[in-house]
Amino acid sequence: MSHPYSALTPEAVLDAVASLGLAPDGRLLSLNSYENRVYQVWLDEGSPHGAAIVAKFYRPGRWTRAQIDEEHAFARELAEREVPVVAPFRCEEIAGFVVALYPRRGGRPPNLEDPAVLEWIGRFLGRIHAVGASQPFKLRPALTVETFGLEPREWLLRHASIPADVLDAWKAVSSQALDFVRQGFEDAGEITCLRLHGDCHPGNILWTEDGPHFVDLDDARMGPAVQDLWMLLSGDRAAQSAQLRHVLAGYEQFRPFDRRELRLVEALRTLRLLHYSGWIARRWDDPAFPAAFPWFGTQRYWQDRILELKEQVALMSEEPLSPD
Repeated sequence: MSHPYSALTPEAVLDAVASLGLAPDGRLLSLNSYENRVYQVWLDEGSPHGAAIVAKFYRPGRWTRAQIDEEHAFARELAEREVPVVAPFRCEEIAGFVVALYPRRGGRPPNLEDPAVLEWIGRFLGRIHAVGASQPFKLRPALTVETFGLEPREWLLRHASIPADVLDAWKAVSSQALDFVRQGFEDAGEITCLRLHGDCHPGNILWTEDGPHFVDLDDARMGPAVQDLWMLLSGDRAAQSAQLRHVLAGYEQFRPFDRRELRLVEALRTLRLLHYSGWIARRWDDPAFPAAFPWFGTQRYWQDRILELKEQVALMSEEPLSPD
């Protein structure tokens, strides 16, 4: 049985864009995206949308149309508040796909070693969260221990995704890691959940001389504010503490940050690791995934995941990160 994306030929992409009233000049470039298919499409000279636009073909069956509309409404709400988020200008259902068109916005990866850059990003995250806290998502899911940890773990076990000779070790350490994750959430207490970007890693932040702009709200959901902060941190504990201090210096100009959420940094990192393995396994019928992740499913892959989870258990046993 062919995958739905097998029908998405270059001709089909250009025809879909043309059906939305634009005039492609025949050139397109596939952009780096696995969950969806995203293309830069050049337009005939004189187009009111500029020389090129970005066309996103959502993965069939992942989100309902109403959930996608909720994502787009959040993006437009942010853009209307002059928060630099790239929002779509058109969205329609075409040939089995929800297709969204975006203005093309260039940029380069942010230099996260520069304290001024971290503070600048922090300011915009504070503004995003100030808007995100004003009302909840009604249809999009929340980031929880169940949705990002238990559910992918159970899926992997149910579908026999893990080689037999490392299965017991992975089951044991993943169960232990989830116990520590739950304890982290209990220790943090009652945390406010808000509308998040959801996947705020450096690849989803583009930098220009005018500062950052944020792209790809596909993973927008309800969750704790720190989910959009911790992926900006890297290096040893001292380096992460310094980075966090600069991010919060900008963030708290627009919104207070609850320091109890710092207990969730390593717990959220652990959930992302479990969710990532489950995500690749679920998408294995998409030909792009075996090509992009040929090492997935090997004994070495799962041995590395076991070591990774053991490291997370150790980190979750330590005192939480502090910017002070």
